[in-house]
Amino acid sequence: MSVLLSQQLIFGLMGGLGLFLFGMKIMSEGLQKIAGNRMRKILAALTNNRYVAAFVGLAVTAIIQSSSATTVMVVGFVNAGLMSLVQAIGVVLGANVGTTVTAQLIAFNITKFALPAIGVGVGLKLFSKRKDWIYIGEIILGFGILFYGLSVMKSAFDPVKTSDEFRHIFTLVGDSPLLAVAVGAILTVIVQSSSATIGITLALATSGLLSFEGSMALILGENIGTTITANLAAIGTNIAARRTAISHFLFNFLGVAYMLLLFPYFLDFIEWLTPGNADFVVVTQQQATNLGVAIGDKPYIARHIANTHTLFNILNVVIFLPIIGLLAKLATKILPGDDVEVDYHLKYIDSRVLNTPPLAISQARAETTRMASLCLECLDDTLVFMKTKDTRLIEGLNKKEDLIDLLQREILDFLVAVSQRPISQELSKEISSLMHMVNDLEKVGDYCENLWELGQRKIDEKITFSKMAIDEFDDLAGKTRAFLAFIQQSLEHKDTTIAEKAQFMENQIDDLEATLRAHHISRLNTGECSVTPGLIFIDMLHNFEKIGDHTHSVAKAILGKK
Repeated sequence: MSVLLSQQLIFGLMGGLGLFLFGMKIMSEGLQKIAGNRMRKILAALTNNRYVAAFVGLAVTAIIQSSSATTVMVVGFVNAGLMSLVQAIGVVLGANVGTTVTAQLIAFNITKFALPAIGVGVGLKLFSKRKDWIYIGEIILGFGILFYGLSVMKSAFDPVKTSDEFRHIFTLVGDSPLLAVAVGAILTVIVQSSSATIGITLALATSGLLSFEGSMALILGENIGTTITANLAAIGTNIAARRTAISHFLFNFLGVAYMLLLFPYFLDFIEWLTPGNADFVVVTQQQATNLGVAIGDKPYIARHIANTHTLFNILNVVIFLPIIGLLAKLATKILPGDDVEVDYHLKYIDSRVLNTPPLAISQARAETTRMASLCLECLDDTLVFMKTKDTRLIEGLNKKEDLIDLLQREILDFLVAVSQRPISQELSKEISSLMHMVNDLEKVGDYCENLWELGQRKIDEKITFSKMAIDEFDDLAGKTRAFLAFIQQSLEHKDTTIAEKAQFMENQIDDLEATLRAHHISRLNTGECSVTPGLIFIDMLHNFEKIGDHTHSVAKAILGKK
């Protein structure tokens, strides 16, 4: 192979893989942002039952004819917290069957929609004003980049797929099932497409260069190799998503292992089931003259190969679907550890209790308390970021702020639904107080976001504060943090004796912010501090003061004054 082709292979693989992983990341983040409790419930309703999950996976893959695309989506759902490991395994099992629907559709290529998806996604992300449409744009953009990355990788390997040397390998391994399985797996890993491998196998087999036994072993190997796509998609995701990918590999690998033990019997079964002799050859006079050997077309072998692929995956589903739990445990043993992630859904609220308003309000209060705890975590992480300048914290901060926004929407919707039931005046007043709390807590999250964005600007512009400014910042930050922690504990313990202390802490923050602002303006006027650092510092003081204001509003709501 020439140096130019080698360079094309290496560059194509690197660029395609980079695009693939980047698209996966954007798509997963978009899903996390837009996926509220309703979307989670819809997915759960479709996939809670393992048999329904398998059907969903089969149906989706039959439509797009790409098990790789389906498994990539499933890994994204798991990473976004929309699907559990057991649910995902069921969907992926079904996807393995769905990809075998018809041999005629193996050329169906979803990557042709990649560029339009990128165009639509970028348009929504850049020009939409509503957050929901921006998030939808991110999801579409992620899908587009992901599939474009797959397209780049496949295009880079086109010279390999069409080379004579490549075809010769298949001829050599036709008589050794173990070697054929290994070649099929490695080839699928290289070309990043099980459909491409099956297409090549069909072409070689129907042209008479491969025996049915060799073709069948190659198909089994392809089922192992195709799992690499999900495992690539799982790079950089949470542990649950990585377990989903390893589960995909496990049931395909174990399926191939038992099938090799039963290889002669499975071969005979396919021969019995499918009309015609798989290795029957039709040789024309021209072929015999040109090639010098009696090699011709095999008219029946394509159907045998398609049936082999389908029946192997159906048998795998029948065997592994009842023991999905054991498969999930095995994946957990292989990849041990706690799955630490932000839960992008409600924990305590259940719409089924709406007809029991007192219980519903109790659930709403528990979710609001969780929201207050999340705000405190958000402020703590913001202060750590300001101190350490560790930009890796920003991703987690953005996720927490998105969750705070989601909780506000969901809790308010729930409280509105409760208020429409026949309720007492006392419960109505409590609903009003909870609504005020939720709105104020969401504002706390917004001001935390302002603070870390100012911190990022400070890093980007290489701005430093004087020792005096840092001490003043720490003083106000500490008082603000203490106030928020005090109110969060009061909310958790339903403490209604907080009025005096809450007012004192609020006054402390207001007075300190006014004093520090005056000091800093004085330093600006005398030239002790330059303009840009001074303005950032004053903005930070203002955000702490606003956090204090909204925390005090939460305190008033706890006391029933709002």
